[in-house]
Amino acid sequence: MKRIGVLTSGGDASGMNACIRSVVRTAISRNVEVIGIRRGYDGLIRGDVFPMDAASVGGILNQGGTILLTARSKEFMTREGQEKAVATLKRHGIEGLIVIGGEGSFHGARVLGTEWGVPVVGVPATIDNDIAGTDFSIGFDTAVNVALEAIDKIRDTAASHERIFVIEVMGRSVGFIALEVGLAGGAEAILIPEVPYDLDTVCKRIASGRARGKISSIVVVAEGAGDAAEVSQRIQEGTGLSTRYAVLGYIQRGGSPTSLDRVLAARLGYAAVDHLLAGRHTSMVGVSGGSVQVCDIDAAWTIEKRINLNLHELAQVLSI
Repeated sequence: MKRIGVLTSGGDASGMNACIRSVVRTAISRNVEVIGIRRGYDGLIRGDVFPMDAASVGGILNQGGTILLTARSKEFMTREGQEKAVATLKRHGIEGLIVIGGEGSFHGARVLGTEWGVPVVGVPATIDNDIAGTDFSIGFDTAVNVALEAIDKIRDTAASHERIFVIEVMGRSVGFIALEVGLAGGAEAILIPEVPYDLDTVCKRIASGRARGKISSIVVVAEGAGDAAEVSQRIQEGTGLSTRYAVLGYIQRGGSPTSLDRVLAARLGYAAVDHLLAGRHTSMVGVSGGSVQVCDIDAAWTIEKRINLNLHELAQVLSI
């Protein structure tokens, strides 16, 4: 291959820029040209592409978001849209493609690879961390640390007013962020989709803590496990204690990536280029047990990524 393309797609995740930088500079070191594709598959359909060099990715390592921009494309889900995307690749002499994104982005990559014969490699980047085939996806650690900082600040207010705070975090239909940040933040209860819960039991646990002298409590709820406002109301009714809620929302997607996300992005971007050039197509790179690995891209949705329930049990033990 003499020329490859790179795009980011779906929800933004801190560390995407670090990955773009790694892809571009690794490819250049292999004497391969890189074409940047703006706005994901939508930009690929519309031919919104430009050449990238080492200087074009300078100074972006510490930036959140993505310099390539991102979008979701309904048109790409159609045969006609895919045909336009492939035509763009051919017109610009792009022989292979690296897709940085989450499960939805990987579905698109698989279509290009299996139905249109485009050599493609995926790099997992989503704050939800719900992609099988990798222990961590780019952006997860930053999202956890952003949420943790917010929870630490809210705890100060909770203690000052002797209140309960219910804090809703992102994660789509999984509880990876909630569990990680709840354990790290010392939450009295962590509500995640993977573990059935009973709010009456939660209320009893909080009331028991108050009887022992606890003046405040934090409850972390994953967005896929419940609504913070409803949970807050139920807890206030069930305990008779002043309860407030906060929805952290999109703040978790932004911010300068942590060192873990920067290093992960560098390693995966580097590996993606080498696997693409080596002919390991319609695949994704990931990290398992500290080592970079490659697997079929459809592992992202055909294999269920299981949450570590031991961490949930640990959080319950430590929150007494």
